[in-house]
Amino acid sequence: MSPATKRLLLAGVRSRGRCLSTSSAPSPLSSSQLPKGKRWDAVVIGGGHNGLAAAAYLARAGRSVAVLERRGVLGGAAVSESGIVPGFRFSRCSYLLSLLRPALIRELELERHGLKLLPRSPSSFTPCLDGRYLLLGPDAELNRSEIGKFSKKDAEAYPRYEEQLEKFCKLMDFVIDSPPPELRQLHDASMVDRMKDKVDKSVFWSKLLGIVMQQGQKDMVNFFDLLLSPASKILNNWFEGDVLKATLATDAVIGAMAGVNTPGSGYVLLHHIMGETGGQRGVWAYVEGGMGSVSSAISKAALEAGVQIVTNAEVSQVMVDETTGKVQGVALADGTELHSSVVLSNATPYRTFVDLVPANTLPEEFLCAIKTADYSSATTKINVAVDSLPQFRCCKNINPEGGPEHMGTIHIGSESMEEIDVAYKEATGGVSSTRPVIEMTIPSVLDKTISPPGQHVINLFVQYTPYTLSEGSWQDSTVRRSFAERCFSLIDEYAPGFSSSVIGYDMLTPPDLEREFGLTGGNIFHGAMGLDSLFLMRPAKGWSDYRTPVKGLYLCGSGAHPGGGVMGAPGRNAASVVLDDLKAR
Repeated sequence: MSPATKRLLLAGVRSRGRCLSTSSAPSPLSSSQLPKGKRWDAVVIGGGHNGLAAAAYLARAGRSVAVLERRGVLGGAAVSESGIVPGFRFSRCSYLLSLLRPALIRELELERHGLKLLPRSPSSFTPCLDGRYLLLGPDAELNRSEIGKFSKKDAEAYPRYEEQLEKFCKLMDFVIDSPPPELRQLHDASMVDRMKDKVDKSVFWSKLLGIVMQQGQKDMVNFFDLLLSPASKILNNWFEGDVLKATLATDAVIGAMAGVNTPGSGYVLLHHIMGETGGQRGVWAYVEGGMGSVSSAISKAALEAGVQIVTNAEVSQVMVDETTGKVQGVALADGTELHSSVVLSNATPYRTFVDLVPANTLPEEFLCAIKTADYSSATTKINVAVDSLPQFRCCKNINPEGGPEHMGTIHIGSESMEEIDVAYKEATGGVSSTRPVIEMTIPSVLDKTISPPGQHVINLFVQYTPYTLSEGSWQDSTVRRSFAERCFSLIDEYAPGFSSSVIGYDMLTPPDLEREFGLTGGNIFHGAMGLDSLFLMRPAKGWSDYRTPVKGLYLCGSGAHPGGGVMGAPGRNAASVVLDDLKAR
């Protein structure tokens, strides 16, 4: 982000920050309510959190912006939905918050717009079939005591492990919050613009070099070891206890078609702990009202700034001038056209460039890179309504209102990295895991707004479930029911009676995630987070700075740098690039 653009964005924040109360912000429109013949400064495809964030920043900089959301509810994968099981409100896809950029929360004043975080302590609970358990959280003394039950050596090493990862996170903060310094083709640019581009890149690399030098050579060697290594190697070098290693390893594989022995899975381990809640690094929180409250707060900031948000507005095509190759706007499925020389897509790269951009518009090499990118998924989300809290066999006390074991993420079927690896290898053969790896969360223990009194919402984030099964199909209700019951039965081993507490559930397999939320392949990150798909390589080599081969078309979703998670960085960064380009015209 150039200094001038940063000043412009912040000026927009200051000037509009208190101009309206959140209750006075207008509601989303239908496509028929849009002004006829209007030429917009920018149109955003998709009302996910990144698209909404990009729109809010552009509008705060004085631009006219329309956001077009295919579904009837905003938020993309950061959404809360009621009515699936009467009386319960599910965060259907994403379910925890930590990665959302602090600058975005501050600049868009999301707390004023209703965002309320509910930190979890303890944040992790791993029950064992032999009667032991491991609690972890932000309390250093609790961690020492709990880890010490398994290994005194690991209890001593864990604070050093956390300290090292926190150092790496500080290095990543600058990279995450900056557009990548892409090598651009500037044949038609003026000498001034070329010089400005060189200066901007020099500033980025000099700042990054300064941060690297602060780390020191030893830490940088360890950093690259983390980036390149399998999570199993990293964790085996640090710890000896199976339960601790397995608990930490789940962060390295969650959402990915990857195992603990997959090279580069160490980076995903870092990716999932580099967020923060209330200034505490690596702490994840529930959001009151569910994850849709994140998108709601951003949409309120956008609406307050003057953004026009349209729901039930499916984009069928990005309109491109055949002669100039420049974006002209978008066409909706109902025939409505919105005209603009700037279009930002919050859809996946595949959906954007293969489905929406007209054929023969894109360079063959670029289109090939998009088509052959890894969109594989092994993730199924099961949202469960229960009539009582699960009571774990390993806990002596019964806590009907919720105890420490119910507060954080409950790791089921993750007592060793070998268990995780077996589950992964089954999925590579097209078989859903016999003993799935399950991350269970119970947000209703802290959030009383999402379930009836005494009853609870339980999120099950399950791996591994291949997109295509070697036998059967996810469209077969028997196959679906069998897998859900397999997950419930596994939980029964740790918390007897769980299956009988289930009132109803909503299950989203990889094909469901693709169909319902537009996630290509069911991949929650809009594409794999391997080292060959990050930074200057995301979404494709030569196009990492949110610009695309179609002049005026930008990518602003998780398929762009810095990747997936409810982060907001792709939307924020893309808006800054768009503003730079608009000023240069």
